Amino acid sequence: MELSVTQENLTRALTVVGRVASSRATLPILSNILLRTEGNRLLVAATNLEIATTCYIGAKVTKQGELTLPARLVAEFIASLPKGTIDIVAKGTSMTLSSGKFSSIMSGVEATEFPELPSIDEKEAVIYKIAATDFKQSVNQTVIASSSDTSRPVLTGVYWHSIDGDLYLAGTDGYRLAERRLMKTKSTIQAIVPASSLNEVLRTLSDGIEEIEVLFDDTQVRFRVGEAEITSRLIDGSYPDYRQLIPNESETVVTLKTDEFARIVKVAGLFARDSGGSVTLNADADAKTLSIHSIASELGENTSSADATVTASGQVTLNSRYISDALGVLDADMIQFRFSGKLSPCVLTTVEKSPNYTHIIMPLKS
Repeated sequence: MELSVTQENLTRALTVVGRVASSRATLPILSNILLRTEGNRLLVAATNLEIATTCYIGAKVTKQGELTLPARLVAEFIASLPKGTIDIVAKGTSMTLSSGKFSSIMSGVEATEFPELPSIDEKEAVIYKIAATDFKQSVNQTVIASSSDTSRPVLTGVYWHSIDGDLYLAGTDGYRLAERRLMKTKSTIQAIVPASSLNEVLRTLSDGIEEIEVLFDDTQVRFRVGEAEITSRLIDGSYPDYRQLIPNESETVVTLKTDEFARIVKVAGLFARDSGGSVTLNADADAKTLSIHSIASELGENTSSADATVTASGQVTLNSRYISDALGVLDADMIQFRFSGKLSPCVLTTVEKSPNYTHIIMPLKS
């Protein structure tokens, strides 16, 4: 193999794919990155058998070939080189990388040892083209509610599904639930995408990317992000019927400014660290306020209030971190917080008549 590439392009590709290569993998080859010429392009790829990431960059190819190199070493070496052209020559399992006054010979492993990269039949796949800003917001809004408990694998993913001509994303860990209506669709889809894969796509997104292409088949999903492709296995299983948890109406409806709500939750959370984040919210219809009370057994207690529109007085105890997480992804100046008594699910949404995002938090037993 013999070719030339620019340092900037190769560094960018190695950064994108290098995160997937694992030095702690059970198979040593999974800590390597695959370099393969395809016509006048260089394919850079890595996989951990759950996720495979590939990136193509332009190259001046003199001789076709392929080889795998240690991911961390090659990425750090290339990133340390000055901007300019890098000449790459591979013979056997050794690769020489040269740029200006820098030259290195790295020992690699034959590409035949590298796992086969996953493929998707585009003719059979369900394909969505999503604006990058919408994708980023929707994933951020739902992935925060997904679970990290591997004993229930289906909850460690985000559920992509269609309902009545709309595409929805949903995540839940049993204590909170997030649902986002993303876009209109004519396709029928039910797929659970690992949260780790979606986070990898978010890390790959750069400011210049305006659209993401998402392809589903029966067992895999592929995200096309600029020149990069991230392919992930789907989680096998049935997602719970979460919609039955979303109350249609609530006794107490509180409307207030998002930043003021976030501030009093943050302050209350400082005093709730020793009590598992437990804070008590009190909606007062007469005083037109929402107040939050928290107690730190050895440090003291706190009560913070914000002006609000309140339909009926009520009280509920929640985890302050869950509230902060929800407020952090709700993109609106005003917010609606509603609940019915101390044990029913609490709903956080924007104030529109038909909001596209709903966040549910289950109360704590006070």
